[in-house]
Amino acid sequence: MLRTLRSTLTARLTSRLLLAGGFALLALQGPASRQGRQYAADNPPYDGGFTFTRIAYGGYGGFRRGFSNSWAHDYPAADRNMHYILDFFTYIRTPGQKTNVFTLQDPGIFRHPLIYISEPGYWAASDEDVQNLRSYVLKGGLVIFDDFEADQWYNMAENVKRALPEYEWVEIGADHRIFQSFFQVDDIYVPHPLVRVDPRYYAIFEDNDPDRRVMVLANHNSDLAEYWEWSGQGFFPLDMTNEAFKLGVNYIVYALTH
Repeated sequence: MLRTLRSTLTARLTSRLLLAGGFALLALQGPASRQGRQYAADNPPYDGGFTFTRIAYGGYGGFRRGFSNSWAHDYPAADRNMHYILDFFTYIRTPGQKTNVFTLQDPGIFRHPLIYISEPGYWAASDEDVQNLRSYVLKGGLVIFDDFEADQWYNMAENVKRALPEYEWVEIGADHRIFQSFFQVDDIYVPHPLVRVDPRYYAIFEDNDPDRRVMVLANHNSDLAEYWEWSGQGFFPLDMTNEAFKLGVNYIVYALTH
């Protein structure tokens, strides 16, 4: 199913001109309240198209069904705003304000070519979670880790190692095609909006071969979704928000075409 979706959408993808003054202001969905925000996903019906798909998980502080946790940082505004950008700049059609939230144990993840995991420094994965994660990436899916810094790397990497023990991380730079698959991004190292750290990008490749498909991408010391969430609100510089959106669109196009 993942590869069929890629084949269909690859034929439809086209670039549109960037408007003068940037495009971040197009995304005007306001951020959700951080008080009492509940996990009550309203996933749209699957129709073969692209839907931004976020993973809910247990972790630091425990996980109780019905209540938000670290996985929900920037949700739902960041996810919805990415849909608006895709709808405006590409021929990828999305369900608008409806986005997906799944656990890794949900077989629904296998219908979607990209899954996004926020704050993996607090991610606690069960044995079933890591088994499904392994199956997902080996079947053609792409996992994006975002919004984590410094030593939070080790918790993420430990969980990934459980799923993919024979695979190794490789640091990648601006010359990799995942960063240029749709928009040209001159500087991929978009500063973390809140923490003074140096962004780095690490990938796990199919068959441990850097010339093959990226299966897992980690935006370490980075928080691209924070820019997506607050776009149009004036909290972060417009040029940095634009670059954060470009990277996100490039990841999605890469997932649909590889």
